[in-house]
Amino acid sequence: MTGAQSASAAVGVVLAGGAGSRLDGAKAAAKLGGRPLVSYPVNAFRAAGLRVVVVAKPDSRLGGIDCEVLLEPAVPTHPLVGLLAAIEAFAPAPIVVCACDMPFVPATILVHLARLREPLVVAAPGGRLQPLLGRYEPSLEPGLARSLDGLEPLTAAVSALGARLIGDEELARFGDPSMIAVNVNTAAELATAERTLGGEPEDPAVS
Repeated sequence: MTGAQSASAAVGVVLAGGAGSRLDGAKAAAKLGGRPLVSYPVNAFRAAGLRVVVVAKPDSRLGGIDCEVLLEPAVPTHPLVGLLAAIEAFAPAPIVVCACDMPFVPATILVHLARLREPLVVAAPGGRLQPLLGRYEPSLEPGLARSLDGLEPLTAAVSALGARLIGDEELARFGDPSMIAVNVNTAAELATAERTLGGEPEDPAVS
C-alpha cells in the first residue's frame, strides 16, 4: 500500500486564519523563496497524497494559491475557529492539520499522522506542544468547542483532551525535529527561513 493510499481517508488542512499582524497582516501570502508562505504546507500535503484544503477568514489574503479554500467564521480570531470549521466540514474523516507558517514540514510526517489511529496526536519537538501540526478526529469537536467558548489557548485545549505527543525520537524519523514545525511569524523569521532555503532574505511584502 502506498503512502497516498494509506493516507487517503484523512483530509489535509492548512490553517491560514490568523491575523498575521507581525507580517503586514497577511502571513499566508508573505513571500518565501518567491512563493506564498502558505504554498509550502499545501505542497507538502499534495506530496503526501492527501486532499488539501486551506481554511481562512473571509478577508484572508492567500497570495493567489491554486487550492480548495474553506472559509471559517470572521470572528473570533482563534486557531480553534478554523480547526472546528474543518472538523465539522469533513466529518467523519479525520483531519491532519498544519499551520500556514510551517514551510519546512515534510510530507512524510503528514503521511504518518494520517495513518495513526489515536483521536488526537500533536507534534512536540523539544517537548513543546505544536497543536497546529497534528491529527484530529471528529469525536473531539465537543471538547474543542467548549474550549473555544472559554477562549482557552489551543495548547491548553489539546492537553486537556489527552493528546498523544510525537516527541523528538519519533520526529527524527522524518527529519530534523528542530526544523519540522518551525513557525514563521516575523520579518526576521522570514529572513531566516529564506537563508535556510539557500536564498537571500526578501522584503516580506505580500501580494
